[in-house]
Amino acid sequence: QVRLADSGGGSVETGGFLRLSCAASGHTVSSNCMGWFRQAPGKEREDVATVDSDGKTTYAESVKGRFTASRDNAKNTLYLQMNNLKPEDTAIYYCSSYDSCSQYRGSVIPGILKSWGQGTQVTVSS
Repeated sequence: QVRLADSGGGSVETGGFLRLSCAASGHTVSSNCMGWFRQAPGKEREDVATVDSDGKTTYAESVKGRFTASRDNAKNTLYLQMNNLKPEDTAIYYCSSYDSCSQYRGSVIPGILKSWGQGTQVTVSS
């Protein structure tokens, strides 16, 4: 059974940083299509970062240049480093796993969402 335990959220001021972690069990981070999505009240789910098994990563335009996804294969953990945070980044962030990734015009596209973590709240104040 796949279990994704995400953590690391918190409250920061504009310009601050946070690092989210996603510890996976029953699932190998390096062999699967994984990522992070966020959900803010009244807004649609937004795919923040998608990482394929080769490590190729695609970011949402809204976070490009500020967020970096990485993984530690030895710890079977996925990370999301978030720098220069803005109030519009406020949301619940979820680690996610997909049945596959595909590529289209150089971007990694997530397939069907299979599993996700319990979510971690990120709040950025102005």
